[in-house]
Amino acid sequence: MSNLDRQAALSVCGGRGFVVAEPVRELLSPKTVKLGESTEVRRLLPNLGRRMVGAWAFVDHYGPDDIADEPGMQVPPHPHMGLQTVSWLHEGEVLHRDSLGSLQTVRPRELGLMTSGRAISHSEESPRPHARFLHGAQLWVALPDAHRHTEPHFQHHTDLPVVTAPGLSATVILGELDGAASPGTVYTPLVGADLTLAAGAEQSLPLDADFEYAVLSMSGEARVDGVPVLPGSMLYLGCGRTELPLHAASDASLMLLGGEPFEEEIVMWWNFIGRSQADIEQARAQWAEGSRFGEVKGYDGDRLAAPELPPVPLKPRGRVR
Repeated sequence: MSNLDRQAALSVCGGRGFVVAEPVRELLSPKTVKLGESTEVRRLLPNLGRRMVGAWAFVDHYGPDDIADEPGMQVPPHPHMGLQTVSWLHEGEVLHRDSLGSLQTVRPRELGLMTSGRAISHSEESPRPHARFLHGAQLWVALPDAHRHTEPHFQHHTDLPVVTAPGLSATVILGELDGAASPGTVYTPLVGADLTLAAGAEQSLPLDADFEYAVLSMSGEARVDGVPVLPGSMLYLGCGRTELPLHAASDASLMLLGGEPFEEEIVMWWNFIGRSQADIEQARAQWAEGSRFGEVKGYDGDRLAAPELPPVPLKPRGRVR
């Protein structure tokens, strides 16, 4: 998934100075961003005052949108480096193409996982014809320095482990939850899970006290540790938790995101994650000149042009408590 913001800002993320080392209940409001012709997304990460959750560095929630008479998602070829993209759908389909030659339709509750490593480009679009509704989340995972230059690859997993309890079903998207492990490749200790709650369900989900966590509401009415979390919003939970109380007033869907705090400071701009402004400048120049990121074949349209870099040199931002 691309960041289509034409005023993309350079951001310093990561480092334990941004991590809350105790349990908290910090409700994050989204920023609305236009994605292509007909898709509007709610951006939860990076957020004012909250840059990452573990290695999770970017979270967009979109839909449910009625795209019966619309083109739906149309994201032209664009580059990535230093991260993994996670495509997760509740409704609809997304057709993925990349510069490795991958061509894959990702459907609801299937994992589309692209590891950019040193460099890759891809496009995403609603197939023609396509389902009436589109609803899902797009997420990025930052790669640690030891793996950020790894060879790019794409994985598609349709059979994911599920953890169940009365009124609760948790599909493990990435990492591990309650002893169940996703087949998706990860490079830092983390977890991503899709939680389905039946109306009236009350459960406590086991957590790792060394992880920091957040919960994104996809649909329905639910309370997370007593806090109402409305669809399209996210509750940051900090660290130090061994369990998470959940209550559903109606049928509800949530996404649990967590991981060990990401110790390295990263620089994130547009669709790149590096370690310095020089990394970003080099990647932008190489995308503009057509080298390094390869070519996406089969997409009907031009590739995305990179926005201009901010004229002011990057300076680390103040720490969050």
